[in-house]
Amino acid sequence: MTTQYGGMPLHGGMPLTEELADEIARDVSGIVGFPILITGRDGVVLGSGEPGRVGTVHEASLQVLRTLEPAEHTTAQARALSGVKPGISLPLVLDGEAVGTVGLTGPPARIRQFGRLVRRQTEILLRESARSRSRMLRDRAVEDLLRDLALYDAATTDRAAVLTRAADLGLKPDLPRHAVVFAHAPAPGSGHRSRPGDVTRLLREVFPSPQDLVGEVSTGRWAVLHHDADGRLAERCGRLLELLDERHGTEPRLGIAAPTADVRGAGAFASAHALAADAAQALRLGPALQPDRRVHDAGELRIPLVLAALPPHARARLGADTLTGLREARDWPALRATLIAWAHSGFAPVRAASDLRIHRNTLLYRLDKITRRTGHDVREPREAIALYLAALADADGASGEQG
Repeated sequence: MTTQYGGMPLHGGMPLTEELADEIARDVSGIVGFPILITGRDGVVLGSGEPGRVGTVHEASLQVLRTLEPAEHTTAQARALSGVKPGISLPLVLDGEAVGTVGLTGPPARIRQFGRLVRRQTEILLRESARSRSRMLRDRAVEDLLRDLALYDAATTDRAAVLTRAADLGLKPDLPRHAVVFAHAPAPGSGHRSRPGDVTRLLREVFPSPQDLVGEVSTGRWAVLHHDADGRLAERCGRLLELLDERHGTEPRLGIAAPTADVRGAGAFASAHALAADAAQALRLGPALQPDRRVHDAGELRIPLVLAALPPHARARLGADTLTGLREARDWPALRATLIAWAHSGFAPVRAASDLRIHRNTLLYRLDKITRRTGHDVREPREAIALYLAALADADGASGEQG
């Protein structure tokens, strides 16, 4: 596919602007030491080391485009042609198609030896520019698709259209993908100044696969849908945190969610919305429940995620039924952490005390206090589980207030 712009078609639908033509003209002029100009396929000068020539017609280029053969112009020949100076003009050919010309200014006998070099270098730069712009457009399209997946609403979004867009971008819908979500803002006083594009480029550095979707899904919040083909997701998350700290002066936390084993085919892609939502919830709940971690896995927070999905009044009733007498205590945050650690340890005192980094006697004192205040025996599994769920729901509410 080719698109014409300013007389110059470039493959992949990428136009050659005057700005780009001027940049290439300057670069190649610096290589050979002679002024050059670039025209489009209509002979109009798009870029030149001599700005006054831009926009004029280079008559000699019209013949070169017709014959696809280089042409030399002596001083006498140049006077007879419009917009032409002594020198040499050569056709630019991409994928077998003439797209314009490149001309060198100077005595033909002196610059003839540079003709092939100039033509080759200009064509290389044109190809690289087209590829770079094509990548940029694809990256933007992928980011738009990621945003649509993260905000997916089955009632308003055409699933077939989403899958078609993915296929057009070369994305395989049947690949299982992990979701990674994080919020980012430069740390106050850090001296770092970052733009959204800087963070997105960093993400593409850490997650470079063409099957990965990366981008900013809402202001200050980024997401990745990553196909973990090599099992290095944890390593990549660590690298991401390291680079965000190093380059942007911030220490964010990550929320991650793994695809379920029973999701296959196009459903793997369609489930991206649920995964992104789980990762976002893990990022919201994780800091309160896992304060010593920077990566919060939704799989390890499944019960808190289920509780978070309950209506607020249901969670409030759970707390009222089980936590009365505790939440008024001055040391309630410590007691809440004790209930959570108690359940996570399998109701094992030594392990719970170790996880809390307190003495075993301190743990036993807290457990007795919880039983005494609530009237629920925390050493009886059924009642301990109820207290645990209520503590999780309360922690969720606390994290929501802080967020």
